Formats: sequence, structure tokens, C-alpha cells
Amino acid sequence: MKTIDIHIQMAFCKLEELPQEDQQLIQAAIRATDNSYAPYSKFNVGAAIRLENGLEIIGANQENAAFPSGLCAERTAIFAAQAQYPEQAITALAIAARNQNGLLAEPVTPCGSCRQVILEIEDRYKRPVRILLYGTKGVYVINSINDLMPLSFVDANMNG
Repeated sequence: MKTIDIHIQMAFCKLEELPQEDQQLIQAAIRATDNSYAPYSKFNVGAAIRLENGLEIIGANQENAAFPSGLCAERTAIFAAQAQYPEQAITALAIAARNQNGLLAEPVTPCGSCRQVILEIEDRYKRPVRILLYGTKGVYVINSINDLMPLSFVDANMNG
């Protein structure tokens, strides 16, 4: 038996250290938290994506009393973009969250279902999605979902 090391790479920086277009995308995600419908968890998540043509689309988590019926902010943004602009690759995704005390200090990460959807977007368009996870203490910058899901399952796995 051998041991396999898997390494991920990400940057951590202050918001103002990012390029202007990334700062704008994060600000859009922060504003999108206002569109969240989270009467049960009181955990408001906003997402903003940038398409290859530069268009930005936002999403916000939507809860339901039948809990499995809700949807995360990341998927609302991605599915809206794919429904309206299926020919446009997603180049970046920003996520921000707040609770009753305000914006979270630590960046929030996508859930497993959202990670799988982002993975399939990368696989579909054969290009990485830059992921910006915002917290008031700083921003995690991840160059591909593969850094959050190093052992992943995509369509090619079924054909191998």
C-alpha cells in the first residue's frame, strides 16, 4: 500500500488586494444576501457569477418549510445563468453570507451539492471557475473547484 498526498492551493487576501472586477463581483454577492429568503435558518447567502461575456448574475438562498425544497445561492445563480445564457461559460463565482449579527468574519464555502454543480460547469465548458469566498477577515481565492473537490465524479468517470 502507498500513501497519496493531495494538495490544494488557494490564496487568502484582503478584499482591496483583489482586482477591481473581483471586488465588484464580491460586492454583488454581498448585496445578493438581501435577496435571500431564510426565515428558518436566518442564514442569508448571496452568490454572484461572472459569465465569459462579462455579464454578472446573482443568486440567493431560498428556504422552504419542507427543507429539502430550498436551494442554495450558488445554484440559484448558476441555474439562472444556464437557463438564460447556456452558451456562456462561467468564469468566476463569489459567495458571501450573513447571519443576524451581520456579514460573517470567516468565508463560507459551498455545500457538497453546490460543489458538484460547479464541477459540472467546469467540465461542461472545459475551463476553471475562479471562486471568491468572502468574509470580513479576508477572501479565499480558489482557481478551480478541483481544489475543493480533488477526488471528484464527472461524466468521464462513467465512461472509463
